[in-house]
This record gives sequence, structure tokens and C-alpha cells, in this order.
Amino acid sequence: MIRTPASRRHGFSLVELMVSVVIGLLALLFALRMVGGAEQTRRSALGGSDEMQNGMVALFSLGNDARSAGYGLNDPIIAGCNTQFSDTKGYQLAPATRGTTDVTPLAPVVIEAHGANPDRVTFYAGTSIGGTPTLRLTSDAAAGATQFDVDRIVYGFNQGDVLVVAPEQPGGDCLLVQRSDSDPTATRVTVAADAGMRFNGGTPTATFKGYAARVFDLGPVGSLAFRSWSVADGYLQLQATGPDDASAQPSTVAEDIVSIKAQYGFDTRTGSAFQPQNGLQVNQWSAAMIDADGSGTAGDAADWQHIAAVRLAVVARSKAVERPAAGAACTTTTAQPVVFADAAPVGVAAVPTTVNVAVTGDPVDWRCYRYRAFETVVTLRNAGWRPNP
Repeated sequence: MIRTPASRRHGFSLVELMVSVVIGLLALLFALRMVGGAEQTRRSALGGSDEMQNGMVALFSLGNDARSAGYGLNDPIIAGCNTQFSDTKGYQLAPATRGTTDVTPLAPVVIEAHGANPDRVTFYAGTSIGGTPTLRLTSDAAAGATQFDVDRIVYGFNQGDVLVVAPEQPGGDCLLVQRSDSDPTATRVTVAADAGMRFNGGTPTATFKGYAARVFDLGPVGSLAFRSWSVADGYLQLQATGPDDASAQPSTVAEDIVSIKAQYGFDTRTGSAFQPQNGLQVNQWSAAMIDADGSGTAGDAADWQHIAAVRLAVVARSKAVERPAAGAACTTTTAQPVVFADAAPVGVAAVPTTVNVAVTGDPVDWRCYRYRAFETVVTLRNAGWRPNP
């Protein structure tokens, strides 16, 4: 019979137990570090994926509007015209400056530049399938007139269509209203403030002379593409004239968008060198209006007709917050992003813009996030497809 020594009948020794505990703790610590690292990597990857997706959606949305901008508004008579407008649902035309005067021009794009903070960018386009038909006024129209006598039957001008009344010579104000009558054989357009005509309110002061003003048809109000993009509290927002999204408050389109920036691309050729019917070119980028036509006044109607393209940038933020070491500051992002730093097209000086990515009210330091900037240049094709003066 084999006997087990007394020293072996009482299990593990204290030394063996302590060694086992230490090895177990080391293994647990290693496993926790692996899990923590994998979780951080997963969060960063998911945050980067959301950042890419949100940024691409935002840039596509703005770029899509830019590609359609100016349709129906490219006639030199109304392009850049200071327009009086009232909407019962609260949409307002974007403000701009003409010299030292505040105006609300009709143009393919209007940029409200805010330095390093997010810009507000507005795109305008009509939708008339008739190629924006026009009529000439045959009698004077006083301020607040609800009827306009025209030179021929108003065929193609349907009830509810959005109309722009504009003087043929630049300098006067335009008026944006809706046709309220439905007589296809009439030689008169009525714009009474009926219940269903959302643009026929307000107290317009514009006056028009017979045989010196025109009426343009931009198409049905339900498909009018007046769309303003902005950023608030990390969300991309849209305010528009569409039937589903028109209200005094903008609707949210994408999250984790901390800024949008835009610049006009001007064709600065002047005099006989400026032949838009032969094509436009970009010679200068600017977030503000310039005296592109050399008239001495920055932002007059002709300057808006010198816009050949728009440069857009969207800055998206990751969802994941990169936590710093205890007592240390975040270093995930150490400098504010810079957009528009590259020359586009080649030979045209870039105007780099530093973007403030801090979100108002966010308790987390902006340096704890990752950011990605998305940029594009969109040619305003409708600007070149204009009728000759």
C-alpha cells in the first residue's frame, strides 16, 4: 500500500495559490485590455462609417440642388433682381447686399457667409415645363396691383403657378406671386390673395410700366425649388417651399454635420470679353459678392449673372468620443479643419477657409471627435443657358 506524504494531503501550498492568483489576474487584465481595445476600435470604425455616410448624404443633397439651380431664373431680366416676396408658410428669400443696401435677389445660389462658422446656402430653381414662358405688360401696374394686363392669351400660365413680374430694364424691384384665376383665353393675369394662394399676401411696393415689364412663369407652386440649407447644433437642416417641408422651422436632414461652407465662382471678364452665351469660366472664388462686372457696385444684378459655379464643403463629425487619459486633454483632433485649400480649377487661386467645428452646447470638447471634410465644385449649367438680352 502506497502512502501519500502528509505534506501532500493538504492541497496547494500558499505560494502555489498566490502564484495562481497572480497568473489569473494577469490573464484577466490582458483579456480586459484586449476587449477594451477591440471595443474602442469598433466604436472608432462605426463612428468613421457614420461620419462618411452622413457627410456623403449632406454633400449629395447640396450638390443635387446646385446642379438644378437657376432653371427658369437665368433670363437677364430677372437674374439678380431684388424681389419682393411673402409666404403664408414662413419661407423667406435669402438676404444679400448691393453696395450698402440690403436686397433679396433671385439667383441660382445665395450664400450667407459667416466666417469660420457654418454658412447658410440657398438654391433657387423653377420647374415650368414650358421653358419659362413670358408675357409683356400692356398697362401700368401700381403697387399692390392684383391684375396685370398682358400682350397675348395666357396659354400655359395655369392657376396656382408661381409668377415673377420684372421690369425689363435693371434697377427696379421684381415681384413673386401666384396666378389665382384659371381662364386660359384671358389676356389678363390675376394674383388675388385667395385662400389657396400662399404667395399673394404681404404689402408689395413694386410698380411696373406697361410695355416695359414682363411676367415669367416658374411653374406649379408644389414643385417650386426654393431650398435653404443650414447647420444647427450638429444637424444639417433644410427649409424649403415644397408642400411637405415648408414651414417657419427647418427640418433635419442629417446628423453629426458640424458645418457647411460655400463660395461663389465668378467669371470676372468684363465688357465685350464677357460673352455668357459662349460659356462661363471661373476666375475668382469668394464667399461674398464682388464687383464682378466692373460697374463699381458689388452685388448689383449683373454681378449675379457672372456666377459660373459654386464650391461646396461639408464637415462631418464622428459619433464616437475618443476619451483621453485621466487628467489629460483630448488630442484626437488638434486643429480646426481647413476647406477649399486646393486650386480648382487649376490656375485659379484657392481661398482656404478654417472651419469652427465646435458645437454650441456640447459638453464634450471638440478635440475629442474626429472630423472629415467633403468638397465639390458644381458648375451652374443654367447660368450659361440663358436667352440673349
